[in-house]
Amino acid sequence: MSNLENPRNWRFTWEAQSHSPNLRLFLFDSQAKPSVQCRNLEVQLNLSQSHLLVSWLKEGEKEEVSLRVPIPRVLIDSEAPVSFRALDDHIEVKLVLLLPVDHPIVSSFDLMLDSSENGYNDPSLDAAKPLVMDTDLKSLSSMEGVHFYCRKCSTRLTKSPLRNFVEMPSIDWREVADNWFGGCCCSFGGISEKLVTRFANSYRCAKGVCLLNFTTILLFKDDLVAFKLYNGTHEYQPRPDFSSDSGLSEDMLSSQERTNDLCEKLSSIHLKDNSVRTSALVTKEKASGNEFFSALPLSDFSETETSARGCCVHTADHIQNHFDEGSQHSVPETCPVDQNTSQLLANQKLFLNGFLGNVFMAKSYNLSMDIDWMEFVCPNCLSLLGAYPFYNGAAPIDGGVRLFKCYVSTSSSAGGSGDLFRKYSLERMFTNQLVENAKDELSFRTLIRDFKTKSPLLQIVLLNPNSWCCSGYCLDTTSAAESILKLDLLPIIKVIFSDCGETPASQPRVHEDWITRNVADVVCMFARQLDELIQSLSSAKDILPPSYNFLQGLPLSSLQR
Repeated sequence: MSNLENPRNWRFTWEAQSHSPNLRLFLFDSQAKPSVQCRNLEVQLNLSQSHLLVSWLKEGEKEEVSLRVPIPRVLIDSEAPVSFRALDDHIEVKLVLLLPVDHPIVSSFDLMLDSSENGYNDPSLDAAKPLVMDTDLKSLSSMEGVHFYCRKCSTRLTKSPLRNFVEMPSIDWREVADNWFGGCCCSFGGISEKLVTRFANSYRCAKGVCLLNFTTILLFKDDLVAFKLYNGTHEYQPRPDFSSDSGLSEDMLSSQERTNDLCEKLSSIHLKDNSVRTSALVTKEKASGNEFFSALPLSDFSETETSARGCCVHTADHIQNHFDEGSQHSVPETCPVDQNTSQLLANQKLFLNGFLGNVFMAKSYNLSMDIDWMEFVCPNCLSLLGAYPFYNGAAPIDGGVRLFKCYVSTSSSAGGSGDLFRKYSLERMFTNQLVENAKDELSFRTLIRDFKTKSPLLQIVLLNPNSWCCSGYCLDTTSAAESILKLDLLPIIKVIFSDCGETPASQPRVHEDWITRNVADVVCMFARQLDELIQSLSSAKDILPPSYNFLQGLPLSSLQR
């Protein structure tokens, strides 16, 4: 049997677009040229057995070659004509649908069939639906206790089951607070800065507590079975400077050391706004033999500016009068600096103008120059599991480790019905974030840099965020009807991409010009993640014929949603 006659050499790919009642088939063999070799091409639709029969006569002979192509589960208009044609590198067939593949009626129909055949919690159904990422708070909280495992080698990562799960606040904390309460640090607007501080406090890691967002889980280091630094040799030893407690232990510091430490903390607090910049002026006073501190607001406004008494923008002369009178003053209620809710540790202040949110795919403008991110790897197989922040070469700033949901599982049997994270994969999480960023930034072009070196690794352009496809190899006509696969169209996005690693190192200017010219979004990811994504993009090119592998000189590919 020649390559042209062997059905297993022929690959099929079904493709559909959202809101379009058409289903297109690409049928191709790398060794065949259908426009020349496939004479008298015929296509017959067999809906009762859910397959398409494609036949033709071999070039120069009267022998017929027939292939059977499984049809995915869609609503086909049987009365509409089937159109087809033979091109240089593939055969193209078009079917008309009664409803687009993403129509709510079709989705409801598929859900009813799936639940009747496999049950609602069958893992095989996850891939057929677009990934809807959430914090998984309800599902995790409903369990008696949750262990986390490495998805690759099933190594247990947590010392004991976790039962306390808390949803992380929105990363748009500053914009939300300013929109509701204004940006001024005085009067009603002072609530904004207090919310900012409480937001930072809400990210404080605590033993036994798991913080959740869409892409990561945040665990305290002491809840992990093994926490080691990146080189895998030195155990992390907590230092007082990066304690997660709100104050320092009295057993560790003398009274004078505690005094100096508190002075330094209060004096370093800066609250910034477009119109007002306030800082805390700390004075040391003695009363009843004990030292205590009071912070008075100090304005950067000029002496010509006036403000009502009690506002945070007192003039320097007014503040000096308070000192001259020798009176003791506490911070006004309208000022955001109070000792109960607004005092921040040094590590939290580093985060305020840095990045607390989605480290899985971090936007460049959200990253702080003061904070670096280290990979956290599995202690057994050394595969990437997540990341943790550190400052100036020291250990984790907040004592927390962010684990990516696509690399961990909640069951020792990863991907099974008991694994609450089974629907997450690197490819689907990346696609979800890419589409969300495109909506937020109104840009469909993205440059992805290495988290550590900040060098460009991948350029990607989103072409179509709402496509559906499935692929496989054809069957011969002698195969039993039961052997025909049950196919589901999978949600994908269509992209063109460029592997920047193949670009000469002498051309960084080219990438910068591309960002400026196209107003592209810039994000950062770890190199290991990008290597895996580039492999997925390269392999996905094979599901289409060679004439569809490139667009505008760049590789055309797809990623699952």
